[in-house]
Amino acid sequence: MATAMYLEHYLDSLESLPGELQRNFNLMRDLDQRTQDLLKEIDGLTTDYMTNVKTLPSEKRREKLKGIDGLFSKSKEYGDDKVQLAMQTYELVDKHIRKLDADLARFEAELKDKNSNKTGDSDKHKDKLKDKKKRKNLKEEFEDEIPKKKKKKGQAVVEEPEPMMPIFPLSITHPSDVLDMPVDPNEPTYCLCHQVSYGEMIGCDNPDCPIEWFHFACVGLNAKPKGKWFCPRCSEERKKK
Repeated sequence: MATAMYLEHYLDSLESLPGELQRNFNLMRDLDQRTQDLLKEIDGLTTDYMTNVKTLPSEKRREKLKGIDGLFSKSKEYGDDKVQLAMQTYELVDKHIRKLDADLARFEAELKDKNSNKTGDSDKHKDKLKDKKKRKNLKEEFEDEIPKKKKKKGQAVVEEPEPMMPIFPLSITHPSDVLDMPVDPNEPTYCLCHQVSYGEMIGCDNPDCPIEWFHFACVGLNAKPKGKWFCPRCSEERKKK
């Protein structure tokens, strides 16, 4: 569509060019013919002058020389006019060439911007799909290692799982370390920090604990303690009892 528009406009601008070129060439040919005629006339007058110069009186010689000089001047004017027409013809063609170059540059720039926008939109879409797939694979890969909620009162208490293996590298020790990582918004949260499962975690031995699972760093642990372990909140409640 854009190509057709540029081509149509350029062809419209060329519509008058052939006629203008033809007119200039005809004028230059006419000037050239006049110059040739003058040169022939000058040759005849010069030959006549050289033949009779010795017999001509001084006044007649000056008159003949003045006529020859006038013809030379006229011939020079024709030549100057011809050069001027040639320069105008060159400028006329060059103007259309410059216009073509400018139109091509604009067209290429518009085409590049259009392709760039399409590529950018396509890359964004691909990135979104890739990120979504990555999160899905991450969730499926570690689905079995996410701590399960314990049954509440009146229900059978399931056996507590062993502290889960780290979902992320062991170097992650604080919730702030995972804030920039892609997280499924539907993934459950744990601990006092209300963050998703990561690193080493420990389960509270109180079956009625509302939180159940805690990050080692959040409860001040470096390793799993021996025996039963209760979270800070459940420990406070046990002391009150």
